[in-house]
Amino acid sequence: MRKLFAVLIVAGALAGACRGEHAGAKSGKMLKVVATTTQLTDFTRVVAGSRADVYDVVKANVDAHDFEPSPADLEAIRDADIVIQNGVGLEQWLKATIDSAAPQGEIVDASKGVKVRAGAGANEKEGDPHIWFAPANAEIMVANITRALVAADPSGATTYEANQRAYDAELEALDREIASQLSVLTNRKLVSNHDAFGYYVARYGLEFVGSVIPSFDTQAELSSHDISDLVQKIRAEGVKAVFSEASLPPKTAEAIASQAGVKVVEGDDALYGDSLGPAGSDADTYLKMQRHNTKVIVENLR
Repeated sequence: MRKLFAVLIVAGALAGACRGEHAGAKSGKMLKVVATTTQLTDFTRVVAGSRADVYDVVKANVDAHDFEPSPADLEAIRDADIVIQNGVGLEQWLKATIDSAAPQGEIVDASKGVKVRAGAGANEKEGDPHIWFAPANAEIMVANITRALVAADPSGATTYEANQRAYDAELEALDREIASQLSVLTNRKLVSNHDAFGYYVARYGLEFVGSVIPSFDTQAELSSHDISDLVQKIRAEGVKAVFSEASLPPKTAEAIASQAGVKVVEGDDALYGDSLGPAGSDADTYLKMQRHNTKVIVENLR
């Protein structure tokens, strides 16, 4: 992490200066929550409502794999009552950040209780971290967040739990909606920018042919053999399209689609993988992101 070590001294000084009150609920102030990813930020804001100030570390359309925290991120983590992480090795930068920031609040792993898909490579020992793509997993993540909020702010329990129940109903409706929309597909073969959609594929019965970057991690190196192999698979299996992702450069996806003689789905129709979209986009919430991706997949595979 190139920038992280440059901010260690700053973070250390800040940590020494702020060892006082932490639980915002205990002091009568708004709860301070840090969420490491855009999905967690959205979940937390839905459940917390106006009772918490939620700081998003990784911003919209930023790759969570290739991320370097800023001094402001370190300060927010240090001062938080709760720090919520995705877990399963997604935030490879987080341990060093926490060691540097020395937060006094609770560190919450939102993946606790999720059945994690196994990884195949040496760098995928923890499994597939893209757990949010199955709405049932999102419910588990939301439940973990709710418990942490209630523990930090018991007086808000009624609000948090009511918001959780309402959101669970929306997630369950979303799950049914996606399943219904994808049921029309006869060609269910998916090729994406990187291997981020495994939980979505497994839940809705799609067939994952391969990815431009053959890894859960967007920073994995791509070989000429990988490219040749994927092109051959696309041709052999009758894949209709290669789906680019909004937070990743589309050039390699374009090249592979061109070689294979199929279309590349990019631009406004790119899928949202590791990140939600910016405010005002078709994917600025988790629910909208899932609907956008499903609509794009159906339109291009039907």
